[in-house]
Amino acid sequence: MQFLKTLFWALLVGVIVAFALNNMTMVPLKLWGTLYADVNLPLLLIVTFLAGFLPTFVALHLTRWRLRQRIAATDRTLADLHRVEAAPVADPVPTITPGGIV
Repeated sequence: MQFLKTLFWALLVGVIVAFALNNMTMVPLKLWGTLYADVNLPLLLIVTFLAGFLPTFVALHLTRWRLRQRIAATDRTLADLHRVEAAPVADPVPTITPGGIV
């Protein structure tokens, strides 16, 4: 399984490198007013991808971390509750029977 995972990532990197080499053109990027920047197309695509991916990735990991903390707190609470032994139950109200009080 590890081999397939490595093969997948190697092929993905190969496709990205081939795309970058075949599209190595300068793209004018208008910043503001009359200010322009010439940026390589692959660099621009990587920056825009990361600008969209990283906030989502961080939010996912923060959510998973918070849920793990809640699960750990719940497990600790359950363990504490299991450790507490049941308090002895008081005798029920005595009843009178023909032979005496029971």
